[in-house]
Amino acid sequence: MSAPPPRESRERESPLLPGGSILGLSRFAWLLIAAAFAIGLLLFLLLWLDQRSSNDFYRADGAAPTASDQSFNPLPAPLPAGAAQDSASGMHDRDTALQGPQVVEEPLAPPAPLPEQPPQAPDADAIATTPTAIESPAPRYPPAAWRRRESGIVLLRIHVGADGEPYAVDVVDSSRSRLLDRAAVDAVKRWRFEPAQRNGQSVPGQVEVPIAFDASG
Repeated sequence: MSAPPPRESRERESPLLPGGSILGLSRFAWLLIAAAFAIGLLLFLLLWLDQRSSNDFYRADGAAPTASDQSFNPLPAPLPAGAAQDSASGMHDRDTALQGPQVVEEPLAPPAPLPEQPPQAPDADAIATTPTAIESPAPRYPPAAWRRRESGIVLLRIHVGADGEPYAVDVVDSSRSRLLDRAAVDAVKRWRFEPAQRNGQSVPGQVEVPIAFDASG
């Protein structure tokens, strides 16, 4: 029966066993630590890459643009007054062209004046004649006016009916003597006239007659 190997030789043959020496146990622990660190580092890298890809995915389209990303076109320079009017008129012409043809109502022409009718010659038969005295006895001079030597002319308007007899007498111009005016009116009331004529028929008319009184004779 062989004797067991010495204790020192057993420790050298199995340095990685738990029952080995302190140096063998230290190496095994360091290997485990290194392996765990490598695995942890690998997991951290994988997690970091996964989070970065996820952040890029959500930020690709949904991220709101910042002020630095926005760009604005510069405003056009203001036009002078004349150019502004031309631009406005051009826009108006463009709008008119887009609306299509416009119907313009022309004002109605005023009616042509009717030709003037030439004046017609009056019918000679249609002209009314004035009454004509056929019996005109002279008035009597009032004795009182004669003694006072009153003179004058009385202008009378005599209204003659269709029968030739006066039916009214008006004093148009007085002789300034009441006696002479009354004598003249009484005288012509006894006169007889040829009545006025219209279309060959007798019609009422009027005529003015002066009656003179002279006391100097």
